[in-house]
Amino acid sequence: MPYHLDSVFQIAGIGIIVAMIHTVLKQMGKEDFAHWVTLFGFVVVLFMVAMLVQDLFQTIKNVFLFRM
Repeated sequence: MPYHLDSVFQIAGIGIIVAMIHTVLKQMGKEDFAHWVTLFGFVVVLFMVAMLVQDLFQTIKNVFLFRM
């Protein structure tokens, strides 16, 4: 269970950092870069969630098919 809790904190940390960078860039008038940073952060989190879902499906497959 600690593995998944670490993942939640990592995703939250990425969100906070991306939000701060987005705010700073927007205040500087660099809205294009701010949107790219937000998109990049979203893609990173999307890949992290995809890996967690893959692990979940592998665990479900192992439990119901009795394989290890």
